[in-house]
Amino acid sequence: MPTTPSALFVCVHNAGRSQMAAGFLRELGGGAVEVRSAGSAPKDTINPVAVEAMLERGIDIRAEQPKVLTTEAVEASDVVITMGCGDACPIYPGKRYEDWQLDDPAGQGIEAVRPIRDEIERRVRGLLASLDVEAVA
Repeated sequence: MPTTPSALFVCVHNAGRSQMAAGFLRELGGGAVEVRSAGSAPKDTINPVAVEAMLERGIDIRAEQPKVLTTEAVEASDVVITMGCGDACPIYPGKRYEDWQLDDPAGQGIEAVRPIRDEIERRVRGLLASLDVEAVA
């Protein structure tokens, strides 16, 4: 019986990039991938401009909350995608890691966040293909 692949998106604040990536993976994966996101130093709320950018694509991440990165989340994930968290991200043997170099949307306006969002979507589509999961949209 095949197992559901899982992915963990990690950035420092878990308020922008990792939340947008998780939103895209949940939406485009159609439930075929278990999705997690976390931050090494999470903020209290999600970046409102990231929320706005995702709403433009029909993906609502308003109910999400930044979460602290735990070793359990890393251990439970098949793929760990880091986005600028540096040495704060634990490394475990046997896990697949990818480091996505992306601009931080913190403090940016919507015009600056849209290209970041679009690049995240492109990379999430590539991630789905690498997991042999067909995007639903």
